[in-house]
Amino acid sequence: MKIPSARFLVSNSDYKKCPKPDLPEYAFIGRSNVGKSSLINALFDNKTLAKTSSKPGKTQLINHFLINEEWYLVDLPGYGYAKVSKSVKAEFQKIIYQYLEHRENLQCVFVLVDIRIPPQKIDLEFMEWLGKTQIPFSIIFTKADKLKKGEKETSIARFKEEFLKSWEFFPDYFVTSSNTKTGMEDIFQFITEINQGF
Repeated sequence: MKIPSARFLVSNSDYKKCPKPDLPEYAFIGRSNVGKSSLINALFDNKTLAKTSSKPGKTQLINHFLINEEWYLVDLPGYGYAKVSKSVKAEFQKIIYQYLEHRENLQCVFVLVDIRIPPQKIDLEFMEWLGKTQIPFSIIFTKADKLKKGEKETSIARFKEEFLKSWEFFPDYFVTSSNTKTGMEDIFQFITEINQGF
């Protein structure tokens, strides 16, 4: 999949002000130190498309990007680690959940998980909520370049084992690295196939 254009459209705190839902849409979300902005920038080979920061929690709004004039990519606020007040965290939660529940053209939520660490309760609970709400999602394991092949396989197997304690099946997943661009083409192919049926 060639990416001739990827441009920022708008940021919102209210899903009602998002762009008209006339194109397929894909949201990216994860704990606030999972490398989400770096992954988005790596997808489009653009280091400044999504804002990155050494301080987790930089993304605080619903950020829409128009890709190839054909579909929307949405960068959502992270959850978990961000060093912000409880009231701000509550506002993040409100923004995220209202968007996910009401965005009718949303095709898939990509939940980012750091491949280096054990399964986290906050990730599993968020995926469980998506399932109960019947929102399609896939998992993107990030920072794969930080582990050896055997370590990656062990980490994914550990995550699957924990996940399948509550689920009957494991969703589509991608193993990626923003540094080496591993897995980027696989994500684009996945999106292309869904777009064809939109």
